[in-house]
Amino acid sequence: MRCPACGHAASRVVDSRPGLDGLEIRRRRECEGCHGRFTTYERIELQPPMVVKRDGRREPFDANKLRRALRTACRKRPVDAEALERIVRTVTHKLSATGDREVDATTIGRELLDDLAHVDQVAYARFASVYLRFETLADFDTLLREPAGRRGT
Repeated sequence: MRCPACGHAASRVVDSRPGLDGLEIRRRRECEGCHGRFTTYERIELQPPMVVKRDGRREPFDANKLRRALRTACRKRPVDAEALERIVRTVTHKLSATGDREVDATTIGRELLDDLAHVDQVAYARFASVYLRFETLADFDTLLREPAGRRGT
């Protein structure tokens, strides 16, 4: 690993520890040239699947779309940004870890709904109303009568 300060090619690992959610390793390194210290992160590179939309179109998985959908559902709610990032990381990791080349958009929506139900009930209802295509107040009533995270498509 090249030193960012002096460009020397050799460094030694001084400390290693698990990173976020155990999905990465944080390594503290010392340059053998200038003895400066820097941090690197090691992650498994997973290939996310293609997303099959409801109308049959296929598009590459985009974690930013998940972030936007969650932010919209959580707008003006007391939800920590880190909680949303954790959901995005978890769902992305689950999808990539399956090894499937394609995944239905409904599968992604169910994963987000299940995780969001544990974070904020209002955001859960907002997301469900769009994802499940609510058309009447009766749809909300049905949602409220069911245990959070149990609603399917």
